[in-house]
Amino acid sequence: MVKVIASSVRKGNVLDVDGKLYVVLTAQNFHPGKGTPVTQVDMRRIVDGVKVSERWRTTEQVERAFVEDVNFQYLYEDGEGFHFMNPATYDQVVVDNETMGDQKAYLQEGMTCILSMHEGIPLALELPRHVTLEITETEPVVKGQTASSSYKPAMLSNGVRTLVPPHINAGTRVVIATEDNSYVERAKD
Repeated sequence: MVKVIASSVRKGNVLDVDGKLYVVLTAQNFHPGKGTPVTQVDMRRIVDGVKVSERWRTTEQVERAFVEDVNFQYLYEDGEGFHFMNPATYDQVVVDNETMGDQKAYLQEGMTCILSMHEGIPLALELPRHVTLEITETEPVVKGQTASSSYKPAMLSNGVRTLVPPHINAGTRVVIATEDNSYVERAKD
């Protein structure tokens, strides 16, 4: 086990808390004006799927379980789950729906993802930070709207809703951050 400070914990990390393994679902650092900065972590216990919330001071030490992060290529989804292949060894693993969570919306065939493996079992999945998707529908621009701070709702080709700048129209390919569904930039392709 490796001890790390709580503020360095990220989504997809595997932690050992009281002898049980947990996958981090979300991790946020809060720095209040007064008081001690804290890290709020939502986790799922691997053995039974129970979700737990923890709050640590950002300087507290937490144990990170030894997991092997391996690059896998996404192949397809069926009734069994999501199939991935290790491009180096051609070994295939199946990731269940619960482990995938809401990240499945961003999976694209052939996409390279990082699977956290513990004793040959996939525990968590890390997607690329950014994906390129097409806007399928968005509201028309309202004249007089300032371009700097106002965003309008838009639907992506994968069914996820996001906010985009007013100059983006349906059919435009955009880069989206997978961590929080936010618009990054217009695609350069």
